[in-house]
Amino acid sequence: MLFNYRLFSRVYYFLILLALITAGGTIGFMIIEEWSLVDSFYMTIITISTVGFGEVNDLTIYGKLFTAFLIISSFGTFAYAITSITTYLVGGEYRQYFKEYKTMKEVKKMEDHVVICGFGRVGKQVAEDLSAHGDEFIVIEKNDEIVAVEKEHEGFLFLHGDSTNDDVLKSAGIESARAVITCLPKDADNTYVVLAAREFKKDILIVSRASTTSAVSKLRMAGANNIIMPDSLGGSHMASLIANPDVMEFLDIIRMQGYKGANIESISYSELPQHLQGKTIAELDAEKISGVSIIGYRSPDGQYHINPDRGIVVEPNSRLFVLGSTDQIKKIVEHFHLSHK
Repeated sequence: MLFNYRLFSRVYYFLILLALITAGGTIGFMIIEEWSLVDSFYMTIITISTVGFGEVNDLTIYGKLFTAFLIISSFGTFAYAITSITTYLVGGEYRQYFKEYKTMKEVKKMEDHVVICGFGRVGKQVAEDLSAHGDEFIVIEKNDEIVAVEKEHEGFLFLHGDSTNDDVLKSAGIESARAVITCLPKDADNTYVVLAAREFKKDILIVSRASTTSAVSKLRMAGANNIIMPDSLGGSHMASLIANPDVMEFLDIIRMQGYKGANIESISYSELPQHLQGKTIAELDAEKISGVSIIGYRSPDGQYHINPDRGIVVEPNSRLFVLGSTDQIKKIVEHFHLSHK
């Protein structure tokens, strides 16, 4: 609803109070002075608006006292109205509301998007990477100062609120989202979001941040599909740069360049054309599908095979992982109608 009661409550109170004063003044003059409805209404309007017009008829002493009371009460009402309107205009509350209203309209149109909970260092990096890959997402953040960063990321869709609040998760369209990435600093908060997300949508993909090793098992039990420990991952990456610098540099190039350089794409069995289903990896290689290289295979039982044996038969519910250049991956995406999701 555009004119949300929560935002304009003070204005609504003013309008209601003004209507009550007008009605009370009209009825008062009708009773005290025994004037007609029109004369009583007119007298009330010129009194509360303080325009300085003359009286409709001569007032009795009781009418004068009533008029004085009406002027005092209406003056306070108008002062309150000016204060309320000034607060909205100068304080910027109306801009924040319309920004939230615009966000909610966009969220209602979103499907198969990603919900990012938290916009700290980790959440910001997640958002930038998803944006670079063209994925649709919305960021939930409750910190006012962090949300101010939105000005630097005009392409990001922000929802100001607490991720641990079920209503906020619903507002972010979690029931129509395809994935949730929770990057909150507290493990307890991440665990709650995972539980709530799994309750809202049973098959949603959930990736969660963990700050401590003890939280990993709890997050897994709560329903997280993947759990990342940024500190541990960063330490391992730094050590690998020393142990295998060339290999890590090569992998970083793939990760950093994304679709601008080389990339890895996955293809499920069901995405393969019918004439390629059930063939061996060697036979698929022989097809020279866009020139990519098959570097991995996940069997139906979930086992991963790196640089798989060429004699492996591609079975239902399996998945292939291919490596290629920008043009090669583009051809793969077009050929198999992949969505990168």
